[in-house]
Amino acid sequence: MTAIDVHTHMLSADYLDFLREKGADSFSFKPSAAGQPTIWRDGVPFFTLMDEMLDYDRRIADMDRAGVDIAIVSLTCPNAFFGDESVSRQAARMVNDSMAQQQRLRPDRIRWFASLPWQYPDAAIAELDYCVRQGAVGVFVTANIDHATLTDPLFAPVWAAIDRLGLPVLVHPTTPAGLHELKLDEYGLVPPVGFMFDTTLAIARMILDGFFDRYPNLKIIAAHGGGTLPYIAGRLDRAHEMLPVCSSVIKERPSHYLNRIYYDATVYAQAALDLCIEVGGEDNVMYGSDYPHNLGDMPGCLARVDALAAPVARKVRSANAIRLFNL
Repeated sequence: MTAIDVHTHMLSADYLDFLREKGADSFSFKPSAAGQPTIWRDGVPFFTLMDEMLDYDRRIADMDRAGVDIAIVSLTCPNAFFGDESVSRQAARMVNDSMAQQQRLRPDRIRWFASLPWQYPDAAIAELDYCVRQGAVGVFVTANIDHATLTDPLFAPVWAAIDRLGLPVLVHPTTPAGLHELKLDEYGLVPPVGFMFDTTLAIARMILDGFFDRYPNLKIIAAHGGGTLPYIAGRLDRAHEMLPVCSSVIKERPSHYLNRIYYDATVYAQAALDLCIEVGGEDNVMYGSDYPHNLGDMPGCLARVDALAAPVARKVRSANAIRLFNL
């Protein structure tokens, strides 16, 4: 069976150099406590740099070993969300051009998500149009954009443009607001906990805000199996039932919207994948690996997909992605 990875990342050397130069107010590059090259945000490590992030030949070799046929690659955080408008536009364009080139070179193996300068809506919409012409199959966004929520009115024109195109959007976590207040600098808590919190909060706010009713054509993919959303689905429904503030905008229960969004299978326990499929539905979950991050696991995530009942595994491996991305 074909395997399509919808959550997997690549960088470019010029992007890293640009971030090092233009993002110095918030981002720094120095080794972690373990001696690994790492990007830090406001004094907190959150992104370990891996050699594979810059090497498409190595990526293809690793895909071959794991049995993965197509990767839909995306830039990860901090994406293009630093600097002024010119800087943000340049950061997005250099990565988009790099990924578009790789899709042209490897059309049977690589597809890509567009990065946009979301903070500047006119520029973001222009970059979206450019990326669609260059072959992007979806859009990437972090769960907060330099601490602004995804439901901020500033971003409404961008969402409207994506909604008109009906493109899939991968919502991926970054460092959440309150980084220091939450003491996420302790024990490396940003990736295992902070990221899950960031996605969960973003999607829960979108649900209760009526976002999915305003943009009915959007196809949102909640990264890392939806963060903790599958686990708290019942609690969200109970809050909607018992707390008027949670039902002040939406009349449908939150679980109704959890059935409308998509999830990747980037989880690390079989029971977690089972719960994600139970909450989201077997038509809404797709294989993802988070390769080549140090927490990524291309063969392991695929093995958990293959452990599902055969008809469900076929959907999660590729059928759902083929349908969603029109591959």
